[in-house]
Amino acid sequence: MAVQVPTPRQLAEVAAEIGLDLTQDDVASFIGLIAPSIAAYNLIDAMPDNLPQVRYPRTPGYRPTGQENARNAWYIKTTVEGAAEGRLKGRTIVLKDNIMLAGVRMMNGAATLEGYMPDIDATVVERILDAGGTIIGKAHCESFCLSGSSHTNATGPVHNPYKMGTSAGGSSSGSAVLVAVGEADMALGGDQGGSIRMPASFCGIYGMKATHGLVPYTGIMPIEITVDHVGPMTRNVADNALLLEVLAGPDGYDPRQYNVQTQPYSALLEGGVAGMRIGVVTEGFRQPNAEAEVNASVHAAAARLASLGAVVEEVSIPMHLLGGALWTPIGVEGLTQTMMHGDGYGVSRPDLYVTSLMDFHRNWRTRANEMSETTKLFTLLGTYIRKHHGSRYYGKATNITRLLRAAYDAALAQYDLLLMPTTPIKAAAFPPRGAPREQIIDHALNMISNTAPFDITHHPAMAIPCGMSDGLPLSMMLIGKHWDEATIYRAAYAFEQSGDWTTF
Repeated sequence: MAVQVPTPRQLAEVAAEIGLDLTQDDVASFIGLIAPSIAAYNLIDAMPDNLPQVRYPRTPGYRPTGQENARNAWYIKTTVEGAAEGRLKGRTIVLKDNIMLAGVRMMNGAATLEGYMPDIDATVVERILDAGGTIIGKAHCESFCLSGSSHTNATGPVHNPYKMGTSAGGSSSGSAVLVAVGEADMALGGDQGGSIRMPASFCGIYGMKATHGLVPYTGIMPIEITVDHVGPMTRNVADNALLLEVLAGPDGYDPRQYNVQTQPYSALLEGGVAGMRIGVVTEGFRQPNAEAEVNASVHAAAARLASLGAVVEEVSIPMHLLGGALWTPIGVEGLTQTMMHGDGYGVSRPDLYVTSLMDFHRNWRTRANEMSETTKLFTLLGTYIRKHHGSRYYGKATNITRLLRAAYDAALAQYDLLLMPTTPIKAAAFPPRGAPREQIIDHALNMISNTAPFDITHHPAMAIPCGMSDGLPLSMMLIGKHWDEATIYRAAYAFEQSGDWTTF
């Protein structure tokens, strides 16, 4: 049998762990009461799982090396051809390596997960293939997606497309690089604290974090259900809108999806920004580590939108500067409960559970020393808080986040869009070999202050390249009302069509 009735010693150990004082007679009594439930577990174990079928042929692919993977952006190259026709026919798409592609290895940037072979295709994979797209492989990402820089993957750093030795952003680092250098037409990234928008910022591409739940997360390794997003990363706005159009809508599995509202995004790009009201958020330019050239470039981008006919005004949202603090209990405690102690999924939601991942990922407990420094930090902190303070701070942060959401909504009642830098800094060189842990972690987290708040308030937000400094891209972020990605795309398209952003 898969599950055994506990021995007296095993049950006594469990009792001690949860604070129960049991006599030997108590232990014997509870073992007798537990036995019928164990039979139910084994009945379930004997039944076949209920998972969606894999419908498109593929091969396991291979790991490219040397000059074929000079920036370490690829994990696996393969080819999965989609339907004979569709809106993505002729387009190549690469997947962030936390997205399941059946029969193709997945490591999510972590040594402890290397060797795992998914047995399903994520919903987003099915939708790309049904639309005729060709999936050409998996892109490296940061270790368990827990870095905004690109130096934490277990196989080594992912290098910026503009400058080797420099961060490509994270955690969707490889996805951004492969799009930026033209090795893939489009990519999928994930975003829990900015992990689509930060690498888009550092690599000079377009990255959309849509409204929470617009794109189904089914078949993607979660971090925390409140902040999990997946979305498109592209070299131009039209491709981004097209890919979101293919991806969006309920799938019947993902509990993140409720009252979903979709639009024909690719058909709504034209129209310009004349008369559109855009609020330039003061606090987005006042992060402690903000770089002057970043702020200047984004202010210039705002002025360009004004020259195109938009009404551009400054607006103050003081609570924006609290967004990172509110994200911390939700992100840290959530990921500790869901991704780590919850074996990659956690419980208490009607999701599609990929139990093969849960079984494989349990192994992290025997190899914890191999985890990245950020994974160690968050797991230690989350476990400490749970043990000594319970879950009250997660709950209180969630409650207060409604005030942050209301503050953005109040501004969005006056403006069609909000505007600020995507990241307050441009890409920086990797920490040197042998750098202290403090420097490694600071380099992983020092760019998330403008992006993370919108993961917890769930507003759509898009990274848009807007200039260069020292040979590296700079990026502005546009934020819209819930379910109003179309307005973001319309403004982004007008900005893109106004000239070559590398010369702004």
